[in-house]
Amino acid sequence: MSAAAVARKAVASKMPAPMQSGEKVLVRRLALAIGLLCALVGSQLPEFAQQYRQRLGGALDELNRVIAQFDSEAQGQSLTRAQGIERLKGNEDSLARDRGLAIERDVARADRLSRQKEAFQNGGPVTRLATLIANFDPATAAQAIRDFEPAVPITFEDFVVAGVALVLGLGATHLVAWPIRRRLRQRSPRHERRAA
Repeated sequence: MSAAAVARKAVASKMPAPMQSGEKVLVRRLALAIGLLCALVGSQLPEFAQQYRQRLGGALDELNRVIAQFDSEAQGQSLTRAQGIERLKGNEDSLARDRGLAIERDVARADRLSRQKEAFQNGGPVTRLATLIANFDPATAAQAIRDFEPAVPITFEDFVVAGVALVLGLGATHLVAWPIRRRLRQRSPRHERRAA
């Protein structure tokens, strides 16, 4: 055997063997199944966003009612809202301090939810989803998840999100499977050499 043939054989033994046909089919089917599952879950995101917006309105109405009641109580004492909150927070009684902190949190949450509601009303489909993902209110989202009912995706927005989720699911599956496929390719020549 010539030196060139020995060198080719040595290089060939170090190269990873191609994946078997059955392994390729299995990986493709797994990627497709995960991609379809991601599309199914993703298609529900617009429906969840719609149910979240409904809950957001209810939460905001309740916060505004509590704040209006506090404002009325503060005005009865000839105080502004800020003065009433500071008076409660500076009180020696822990119940009053806690009430001041709670009202302060309620005012901040109401402001945040008002901005979010405005972004939902003024934004398009993609903006609404981005607003939900970036600025969701945990308490409102928890209530929406608890009562969530899946819907059949029929809007353009549903199909776009499902398509994006499908592509992301397929891509993520292939990305996660890449090191496994690589290891399988590298392992195949070793087993063939041991058998020989």
